[in-house]
Amino acid sequence: MENILSRSLADSIAAKQDFYQNHRQQLFQLVDWVVDCFRAGNKLMICGNGGSAADAQHLAAEFVNRFLINRAPLPAIALTTDTSILTSVGNDFSYDDIFAKQVEALAKKGDILLGISTSGNSANVVRAFDASKKIGVRTVVLTGGSGGKLAGEAELVLNVPSTKTPHIQEAHLWIEHMLCWLVDERLFGSLQDGNVQP
Repeated sequence: MENILSRSLADSIAAKQDFYQNHRQQLFQLVDWVVDCFRAGNKLMICGNGGSAADAQHLAAEFVNRFLINRAPLPAIALTTDTSILTSVGNDFSYDDIFAKQVEALAKKGDILLGISTSGNSANVVRAFDASKKIGVRTVVLTGGSGGKLAGEAELVLNVPSTKTPHIQEAHLWIEHMLCWLVDERLFGSLQDGNVQP
């Protein structure tokens, strides 16, 4: 057990360090996009499957409610949460359409769609990107490994170049938290290294 724990910790840290060293500029670009999006009165939509669906909900909650400080709610929507929409679209059309139909119904030009996919090959996220491009919605993927198909579809790619799904997901959560933190810094001022109390 000690060996497994130690190796897992080292690999998790390495995944985050690799992203920081080689891909942090893409995160800074996303921060710029999200800040501009919110300032313009637009919204961030987020989607993914499985653990990435949980991440989508988590990230939306951090923006709508709060991250480290009490501040005005920010417009973020997880497209993973309405079971009636998800099951009706999946039943009547295809599971591949569950996010695309929501984009078609809810999105407007200037919004951002963030797709989260450890493999980069989630068909329903690919279709949501296709729908987004027709509307003028910016597309961003948070992915892992080689980046998969979505790395070639997105306008902006944030890739954790690990081959181990748990460590990709752990790095994704850290990146999502950093996105919230940095956006809050830009919109509301210094968070004093995260030590601000509500």
